[in-house]
Amino acid sequence: MDIVCLDLEGVLVPEIWINFAEKTGIEQLRLTTREVPDYDKLMTSRLAILKQHNLKLSDIQDVISTMKPLEGAYEFLQELRSMTQVVILSDTFSEFAQPLMKQLDWPMIWCNDLIVGENGMIEGYRMRLNDGKRQAIEALKALNFRTFAAGDSYNDLTMIHTADGGCLFRAPEKILEEEPHLKLSTTYAEFLQTIREFLKS
Repeated sequence: MDIVCLDLEGVLVPEIWINFAEKTGIEQLRLTTREVPDYDKLMTSRLAILKQHNLKLSDIQDVISTMKPLEGAYEFLQELRSMTQVVILSDTFSEFAQPLMKQLDWPMIWCNDLIVGENGMIEGYRMRLNDGKRQAIEALKALNFRTFAAGDSYNDLTMIHTADGGCLFRAPEKILEEEPHLKLSTTYAEFLQTIREFLKS
């Protein structure tokens, strides 16, 4: 039994924090796991910026409500789900993901939760597991799934390395230079072909 595990932002939907940075004009919020390997450091910085500017969860959700999947992502995901089991492994939060999952016809997603105060301010976050993407791959392998993993950021690398097969999708140049042995797809057609080859192997 095969299963494909995909990152969410940058693979199926745009980067939420980049869109929010563009809306607010706060340049520091443009940083993502494509540039910052330490997720805790990244989120701590984001929460401090939100507090400094008195920005609430609802402000971020308002931006997310205007976002659409990447061009071709919906069709890619539907085709992939007709071929094999798919789960999205993301370090985003359920409070962010829901409207995007609706637009993608509710694929399975394993992500994290925010800690939100009564005033609507984001006070913190709860990671489901430390290095949860890698641990999900290990658990699926223990259940006798053959796993394929794909993403575009530093926080996707451990799951890609742990999976039975995998690739990068539209990853930044710095990651490509550091991981030259990993396959790269830049279009959804290439992406599907790479996964098909894995499923047939």
